[in-house]
Amino acid sequence: MGPDVPLLNDYKQEFFWKRFPQTVLGGPRLKLGYCAPPYVYVHQLVLFLTPWLLGGIGTLLYQLRVLDDARAGILSGALMLGAGATLQTLAQCAARRTGTVQRLPAANNILADEEEVEFTHCVAPETVRFVVPGKRFMVNVVLHTVLAGVLCGLGTWYLLPDRLSVVYADTEVGMGAVVPVFVLSWVTLCIAEYSLIVNTATETATFQPQDTYEITPLTRPLYILAFIAVDLALRCVHSNRITNQLLSDYSDLFRMQISIVCCPLLGYECLFVIVRMYPMCFRLVVMFLTSVCVAISTFFIPSSLGVVLFTVAMGCLLSQDLTQVMVLFRGRSRDPHSLSLGWFGFPLSVLLMAGAMTEAGLLHQLSPGPGNFSLVSDSVEVWGSAGSAPGPQAAVGWLLIALLLVTLVLRELQGACVCGGLFLNPLYPRQVSSVQALRRRSRGLRAAGIVHRVLLKLVCPLAMIAFLAMDVSLQKLHTASLAIGFTRAFRVVWQSSEDALLQMVVVVIVRLADGEGTAHSWHSLGIGVQLIVVSLVSDRLSQFLAKLKFALTVLITSWTETKQRRQSAGALLALNGALCPLLLAVVLLSALLAAPLLPLFTLPVFLVGFPRPQRSWPETPGTACPCPDSVYYQQLSARLASALKQAFANGVLGSCSPGSHFLGRFQDRVAWVTVLEKGYGYCTVNIKGLELQETSCHTVEARRVDEVFEGAFDRLESPGRFLRFLNPHWENSLRPCSALPVLVYSDARNVLTGIIDSPDHLRQLRSDFLKALLWILLRHCLQEKAYSVRRVKGHSLQPSGRKSQSSQHPEPGPGEVKMAVASQGHPDSSSSPNLRGRASSSLSSFADWSDEDDLFGPVPARKPVRMIMVRTEEGQTGLESGVSLPGSAEIHSLYENMALASLPTLRPLGLGLGMGLGLPVTDKGRDHQIPTVTTTTTNTTPSIDPTQPLNFSSPHSESLSLATAWRNAPLPASRLQALRPCFPEDWFHFCLSRLVMEGFWEGEPEQVCRALQEDQVLKELYSQVALSCLVALGADAAVPSPSLLFRVYCGDAPWPDGLDWLRSNKELHQLTLRAFRYSVKLLIDQASLGPVESLEELYTTLQDYHDNWFIGLTTERGWHDGVLQEKPFLFSLGQDLTMGTYTGRVLSLQENLVQVGVLNEECVRGQWANLSWELLYATNDDEERYSIQAHPVMLRNLTVQAADPPLGYPIYSSTPVHLACL
Repeated sequence: MGPDVPLLNDYKQEFFWKRFPQTVLGGPRLKLGYCAPPYVYVHQLVLFLTPWLLGGIGTLLYQLRVLDDARAGILSGALMLGAGATLQTLAQCAARRTGTVQRLPAANNILADEEEVEFTHCVAPETVRFVVPGKRFMVNVVLHTVLAGVLCGLGTWYLLPDRLSVVYADTEVGMGAVVPVFVLSWVTLCIAEYSLIVNTATETATFQPQDTYEITPLTRPLYILAFIAVDLALRCVHSNRITNQLLSDYSDLFRMQISIVCCPLLGYECLFVIVRMYPMCFRLVVMFLTSVCVAISTFFIPSSLGVVLFTVAMGCLLSQDLTQVMVLFRGRSRDPHSLSLGWFGFPLSVLLMAGAMTEAGLLHQLSPGPGNFSLVSDSVEVWGSAGSAPGPQAAVGWLLIALLLVTLVLRELQGACVCGGLFLNPLYPRQVSSVQALRRRSRGLRAAGIVHRVLLKLVCPLAMIAFLAMDVSLQKLHTASLAIGFTRAFRVVWQSSEDALLQMVVVVIVRLADGEGTAHSWHSLGIGVQLIVVSLVSDRLSQFLAKLKFALTVLITSWTETKQRRQSAGALLALNGALCPLLLAVVLLSALLAAPLLPLFTLPVFLVGFPRPQRSWPETPGTACPCPDSVYYQQLSARLASALKQAFANGVLGSCSPGSHFLGRFQDRVAWVTVLEKGYGYCTVNIKGLELQETSCHTVEARRVDEVFEGAFDRLESPGRFLRFLNPHWENSLRPCSALPVLVYSDARNVLTGIIDSPDHLRQLRSDFLKALLWILLRHCLQEKAYSVRRVKGHSLQPSGRKSQSSQHPEPGPGEVKMAVASQGHPDSSSSPNLRGRASSSLSSFADWSDEDDLFGPVPARKPVRMIMVRTEEGQTGLESGVSLPGSAEIHSLYENMALASLPTLRPLGLGLGMGLGLPVTDKGRDHQIPTVTTTTTNTTPSIDPTQPLNFSSPHSESLSLATAWRNAPLPASRLQALRPCFPEDWFHFCLSRLVMEGFWEGEPEQVCRALQEDQVLKELYSQVALSCLVALGADAAVPSPSLLFRVYCGDAPWPDGLDWLRSNKELHQLTLRAFRYSVKLLIDQASLGPVESLEELYTTLQDYHDNWFIGLTTERGWHDGVLQEKPFLFSLGQDLTMGTYTGRVLSLQENLVQVGVLNEECVRGQWANLSWELLYATNDDEERYSIQAHPVMLRNLTVQAADPPLGYPIYSSTPVHLACL
């Protein structure tokens, strides 16, 4: 967008010019967006002038000497009270008559335009509702009506013509000023009365989108009553000439203020700012009342020693974070990342308070009395008079001067810039890219920080308390000013030690400079009041300088920045130059009122904003516009807070105070830190995260932020001896402070071209997937069945090597079936009749089975199956082990003795799951089925029949058994047999040996390992499940395509055979998907770092993936949880559709340098004040408006983002974080 983008859109301009006259006149809607009957405007005009008419009755009776001034005011007030009550009654009746179902009035929402009203006649309910909307609460009906009567009565009494003629009789203007002042004053009163009882206008000093409790109507009346109250008090108390002169001055001030109220651009009412911020004022009110009670108690303490001890103790206590102390004693569990006052801080604070009280009491008692000093009248101490030796307080004063200089030097040495950011610190390490290098090269700066902390937190408070305890003005404490002054002085010593030290040094220098005591009025104030005056002056002076720099920045950059240069830039510069005294007056006035300097639309047109709290927003911190990227700031906030704790304690970031703003930058993340509260040994901050999806404006300002930090931290050699130490970005609102080591995620994004699309790399994917899946399945079984392994312990083994099943299943009796395996190709294979040790697993699998499982049809047999058949006692066909020599067995065809329906080639999957568990056979009406374990006639390992229990040869294999539902994949046996050579037997045996060495089984490791490796049933079980998952996932191709790899990685497989079965087993599906993602990560690592050279290295790599990595997608819940749990590494695979490439993203958790700088506080407050005015009053919510465009010097776009919602849109905002900085 160009610089000449409209300040307001056309439709907003029309709305603004309807709202603005309404604001100026206090509420009458004389310009509507639709046609309305004339009587609507007549009603509003009559109601607007009603207070003047009713006040005119009392004024006329007074001028005719029928009533005196008091009775005339009472009469006008009573008439106004009756008129207000009548209006509110009509409004309530109209509300009832119009019905209970109404649309939300636009007046309740200042962001909404007015809605059209259909008028029928002049007294119709809708007409009354439009002119007098009424109040929502009955309390406000009574309160506002009574206040309207009081305001009218006092206004009538105050604006009597005779009084005005007396005031202006002796002036140069004479009686010619009476009529204009009388007219303007009554217009002001009519404006206030209309907004109070008729209709409330939207104020330019808007603080919140919704006026829930109808506080806005009270601002204008109370604004007027404040000036009338001063005049009334002076008239009632004094009657001498001096008081009359003061009365005249105050009257002139009020009448000038009346004109200001009528002025359209300067009508910023500001008395009820504290009331408007009601959500956050409760704690402030409690602290204020506590401080008032302390001051009152100080006034009534008779002993000066008691005053010293009491104020020192209360100052220390009230400077602590008492909310954290209460939480500490309640013993509530806190967030592990919360950085609050710990147990070590509380006893240290108590010890310091005890030491300070002891020191203050001793010095106050042992210090010389007032007679030992050279005094002027009223016992005011003078240090530098001739013939007098300096006392102990003077010596402490010199010590304070030395402490101030030392602490200032130590604080400046630690930052990247000195002298307010004008020069670069030559001692600060430059071109540092690692945390280790920074720590190595900044050891001296860290030592300076520790010394600065000790001096500021321990030495300075004790020295200032000693200075105050020896002051002679403590003998005159029984005055309100001194009681308040010393109460504040002994508290600010702890609350803000650095500011208190500066203020006390100023007082010391004034005393030293005025050695002869000529400034008697100054010395008579007492040190408590002196410190209040110095504090006020220093605060307003610092605000003035900051606001002046902000104003100059707006003025200069409106011309120097090409993209900010509008067509009106030259005219505005000339106008500001011609009205330079007025500009300085506006800046000075805003500094005196501690109000933000408001640049209208961020143009060089400056107004005095209404006073706002230091945080600028009324709601409790923590409101944000969350998005998936918010999790990165959530992890960063706790770690950044830990780093800020040390930085604030050592003074690395300079002198921070409530309302200070800091900006942290790391890679694409921008953190906004606001200091909410600061006391002795603690600081409360709010950390916000700005958007990562950078817009064009965000990118421009982020690039300038990087340039500012690079100019300070990566200083390149500049020509000239002195120019290289100048800060090239001094004019910027951001001043670099320091680089802080923070444990944060480093984000690396790579293009995988040449890796993921390479056939050589893809050819290894299938093998890696099977290995990863086997490793995951083995680990999963051991983790799930840890208690089952313990139950296996102690079970006896039968002489034939079979484990006893009597503990879980009865022995087969007569007529029951026994099974055995005849292996032709594996002479070392043994048989075992062991059933699964955990019936619950089979039961759960059976519960998941349904008739729909038969949709895939029967499993085709590859060749006729041969089994060893024997006769049982009952003559029924059964199975028995009959192996004598390798390869020799008594073979009988199953076709001779088995029913056709019993053949495995016709058996649907899922039948017979209840065998061995006492469950009925599901195929009703068929012959009793024979549990079999089939083998092929070829030289292969046994194929597992999912309908039969498993017969492990090793008792330890039971803990590695897989669920029955995982073995019944509806896949052709020929397809699995074709993939059988892909099964990595050596890797399977290696994993078993490693698991044995890790102590998952009891017994001799070599024997356990040999038994597991020789268990052919176990191997065949895992082979069948792994190959089934390979086929079901669609990864069985020798060289898969990159698109297939990406789809399978994302869990979007192209629906191969068996995918429904895999997804129905959710746990197996998750394990399979995890294994595939591990194999993809392994593929990328091998392409980048080289191939895996041994099984041991592969095992270690998979273990590292399991322990330290999250491998998945950024949109998954696991990614979010992994960031919050601070997984060391996270990997995600993505696709760039615009470039047609695949990308990899790796987050690695490590200590990195986060660059932190301090922002111009007044620049932030001014832009936020304009944002509030522009959005809440002018409703200029255009996303491309001028005031939100990128401004590289003021960082306008970033500042707007950092505002609280709904005006700003940070993607993360932390709750108040308490930092223990002692």
